[in-house]
Amino acid sequence: MNSTLNIRIDEKTKKDAHKTFKKMGLDFSSGVKIFLRQVINTQSIPFRVITENGFTPEQEMEMVKQAKKALKYGKSYSSIKKLHDDILKSK
Repeated sequence: MNSTLNIRIDEKTKKDAHKTFKKMGLDFSSGVKIFLRQVINTQSIPFRVITENGFTPEQEMEMVKQAKKALKYGKSYSSIKKLHDDILKSK
């Protein structure tokens, strides 16, 4: 017995996925079915999820955390000259 799946997705994503599936010799429905079958087989998302910046969400959260820590506790300088002098002192 078949069931109908209705999802909402932006037009560009749908169009790009359709093109990609077509290049692979698949129709849209078959591509989605393969994805869902892999979700079931692996009991997970069947690929590494990354952000638009190329990092995992955990990596991005860690970078944000470290940046906030650096802003709160890191050194700051009122001029490039003072930064440069400090760099030269530490050598």
